[in-house]
Order: sequence, then structure tokens, then C-alpha cells
Amino acid sequence: MNENEFAELSAGHALDALSVEDEQAYQQALAAHPEWAGLVDADAHVAGFLAEGTGEEAPPIDVRARLLAQINAMPQRMPAPVDSAAETAPEPELALAGPPTEAVQSVQRRNWTRGLFALVASAALLVGIGWGVGSLVEQARTPISVQALEQIQAAPDAQTVTGQFAEGGEAVLHWSAELGKVVLTTDEAPKLADDRTYELWFVRGDKPIPAGTFDDSGEVTALLDGSFQPGDVVAVTVEQAGGSPDGQPTTTPIIAIPTA
Repeated sequence: MNENEFAELSAGHALDALSVEDEQAYQQALAAHPEWAGLVDADAHVAGFLAEGTGEEAPPIDVRARLLAQINAMPQRMPAPVDSAAETAPEPELALAGPPTEAVQSVQRRNWTRGLFALVASAALLVGIGWGVGSLVEQARTPISVQALEQIQAAPDAQTVTGQFAEGGEAVLHWSAELGKVVLTTDEAPKLADDRTYELWFVRGDKPIPAGTFDDSGEVTALLDGSFQPGDVVAVTVEQAGGSPDGQPTTTPIIAIPTA
């Protein structure tokens, strides 16, 4: 049994919906692979969530990827019904004996049911926490920096400040102290040589702290890395491709925006 098959059994176990045979297979696989206990804990979390109703607690970090993987792995149709006439027709002489039809159908039904249990758990979770499949796909396609900007804009303590590049053009700094996130947006960054990049910095007192890089390709939405503290100054310098090699600015900032 591989991990995907165990994940489907784990979803059914969490819903208390496994057959006797599948429950035995589940217990044996768990005993043989204790490293899969994290899947069991996540499914128990989901089942408890469904039992108690919606709340403020966030789902496990990996739940979206697991749900999509389980849905992807599901059989797409029910097992085809067996033709009753074919089933009762006499077998030709010298035909090799195969597994009984009932056994084949039992395995097909069990495999399909496993997938169905996983889908039921997935669908129930999506409904319970207000997600739809469409919104999951859309979120997966949305860059993390854009998601962070949307979160900041929705935060009650969201703030923005506009700064000017030394060579002309504007950039807007968005931040939320409550979320601890900062995003810089601009579509007016000066053009750079191919071997150069922009580097972001938190300037805390007189100490510059590297906060990621971005290029000048069109519209920029850059999420700063690292921890933000209210009062930091966010600065941008031009560095060699890949950023400063020693973690210190090598040029004068072309823009500096205070958050005080």
C-alpha cells in the first residue's frame, strides 16, 4: 500500500465509514508505517471540525495540496455493471478459470468507495470552511505576493505610504503591523542592466536587513522577506544579479519609505 492509498483509507476511518476489511488494512498499514501518523492527525482534525462546525481556526497548512491530490486520484466513474446474461452463459470448454465475478466486483466497489470517502471528506471540508473548488484553483494561481497584498488591504490596521524614486517614478508601500507583512508595489521602477537587480531592505535604526529582491519587468508586487517592525524604513538599492553578496547594501538607496 502506498501513501496515497493510505490517505484515502485514513479519510474513511476519520468518518467512521470503512468496511471491516478496509479498517483492518488501515490498521495494518498504520502499524507498518508510523511515519504516516501525520495524515491520521490531519484527518481527525477535519472530522472534528465538521462535527463542531466552523470556527476561527485555520486548516492544516498542507490540507489544500492533500485534498487536490486525493480528488485527482479518485476513479472517475462507478464500476461497470456486469451483464447478467454474460454471467449466466456457460463457459466454453478448456476456458481457464478466473477470479469469481463477485470477488472482482467487491474489489472494484471497495476501491471506488475508498475514493468516494476521500471526496466526501474533501467536499465537506471545503463547504465547512467556505471554500469552493473554483476558489482553490484561483488561489493556487495567485502569486503569494498578491495574496499578501490582499490580506494587508483587508486588515484593520492597513497603512500605505507613497515614495519617490531618485530618478523619477513612484512606489507604494503597504503594510500591516498586525499581520507583520509588507508589500511594495510599483510600475515605474527605473530600468536596470541585465546583470543588476533591485534589493529590498528593512532599515532598523542604522542597521540594514536584507528583505528580498525584485526586477524591473513591468508591474511589481514584491512581498518583503523577514520580520517587520513598525518604524522600520523600507529601502531599495541596485545590486548585482542575485542580490548583495555580503548582506550589506553596496549602493545608495534609490528610494526609502518610512513606516513610522
